[in-house]
Amino acid sequence: MTVNTLAIVGTGIMGMGIAQIAAQAGIEVLLFDAKSGAAEKGRQSLKATLEKLAAKGKFTDEELQATLDNLIVIDELKSIAKVDVVVEAIIENLEIKQQLFKQLEEVVSAETILATNTSSLSVTAIAANCHLPERVVGFHFFNPVALMKIVEVIPGLSTNPSVVDTLTTLAKRMGHLGVVAKDTPGFIVNHGGRAYGTEALKILGEGVASFEQIDRILRDGAGFRMGPFELMDLTGVDVSHPVMESIYEQFYHEARYRPHPLTRQMLLGKKLGRKVGEGFYQYKDGQKSVVDTSNQSASKTALSTLEADLSNVSIWIGADLTADKQQLLDYLKTRDISIDDNDAPNPDSLVLLAVYGEDTTNAAKRYEVNPAQAVAIDMLTDLSKHRTLMPSIVTEESFIAQAYALFGSNDNEADDQATTTQINATLIAESTGFVAQRVMAMVINLGCDIAQQGIATPRDIDNAVKLGLGYPYGPISWGDELGAERILLILERLYALTGDPRYRPSPWLQRRAALGISLFTQQTQYS
Repeated sequence: MTVNTLAIVGTGIMGMGIAQIAAQAGIEVLLFDAKSGAAEKGRQSLKATLEKLAAKGKFTDEELQATLDNLIVIDELKSIAKVDVVVEAIIENLEIKQQLFKQLEEVVSAETILATNTSSLSVTAIAANCHLPERVVGFHFFNPVALMKIVEVIPGLSTNPSVVDTLTTLAKRMGHLGVVAKDTPGFIVNHGGRAYGTEALKILGEGVASFEQIDRILRDGAGFRMGPFELMDLTGVDVSHPVMESIYEQFYHEARYRPHPLTRQMLLGKKLGRKVGEGFYQYKDGQKSVVDTSNQSASKTALSTLEADLSNVSIWIGADLTADKQQLLDYLKTRDISIDDNDAPNPDSLVLLAVYGEDTTNAAKRYEVNPAQAVAIDMLTDLSKHRTLMPSIVTEESFIAQAYALFGSNDNEADDQATTTQINATLIAESTGFVAQRVMAMVINLGCDIAQQGIATPRDIDNAVKLGLGYPYGPISWGDELGAERILLILERLYALTGDPRYRPSPWLQRRAALGISLFTQQTQYS
């Protein structure tokens, strides 16, 4: 079907966003809202926005007028009788949506596609009372619609494949990538986003690091646009926590989606985030109040006294990967640091452990070194932007200070003058796996498991999560970039040391890591 006319039912932010991109694509859009005057108000608001964009040169006056001509306000639902597609964008309530779809069926032709913009409800359930459930489909956009160039196309159990094809083609015409997802809780994006916040909350709950530190590590070191706690403050705990609980319940308490009691407490205490002035952070005039709680003052004092003595420091390196050891050796050589290359470290050498998926105590035991000399370093993140250091619970403060002094700054040559560029370094408490290792491994593993469940293709999962959540990579390509074997090692050790089933590796990841092939690799299906 070629879509020439489209109706929007529900002219709030999402409805008008969909209307905008459809009208700009040359489609006639009928605007209807049950609330009197709401559709006209929505059109006027969109008109003002488009006029501002036109004034900035985003499009011509002719294009502006053509778009506005395609936006037609209607007062009665029966006026949509001849449209090709109806997109519902009303309140997220199953019973109300079911009632609306029954009304729509009484008005439109048998060929009209009925689409729902639901973000959390079952498309199959919405279509359950329809006479023609085969023409009902999910068409889930993200806010702001014009900027978020992704839309999930979700067939219910009865949806005709031709309906899915029509909407993926329509999405492309409107400048968006349509990704097809099974009708499962969270679809792709809200499902794939569960790992980021829940694992960060678990790390915070274990006392590994403050929320400021966790945000800094994941933003500066791992490349996320926002830290998880910054993101929850922006979204609102009243939005994020119910979604966590909903998906956890809908997947029958699958451990990978387990929420944390802290956000429930914050919800009850009305610490909802930026919109109320306080969440994890405090806000004044919409701006975050920054409090640096990154490191203990005692450690900072020790670091400053040892700065001049680094020439006498000797480093013994234990690394799980040869490439990590070489990277550390190269870095230390640029600092003229003495390397202890004995089989066992000297008693006065700092023991630097580049390990994955374990705490410093267990790593020291595995390398048969004294944990009082040991500091672990995370090699999964970009060391040119951030370094995370983890002493054991018995590491002597002098060794902690040496490690922090070595990795808290980076010497560079610029304009023939020696300059020192400060690189963020964060000291964390002992954790089974570093902050970034745990979060990134969980993100990648969850993406792999979504592929294993056949919810979407690996490519659609990757594109949907990257575009829908703003991650630096999609989870599948990120796993390939970092190495599936390395991610699997982190998860296997986390699972072995904690016994928590949330860390069990997906079979999708296990098999491809074992074969040394891309995580995008799909097995041929035979019928």
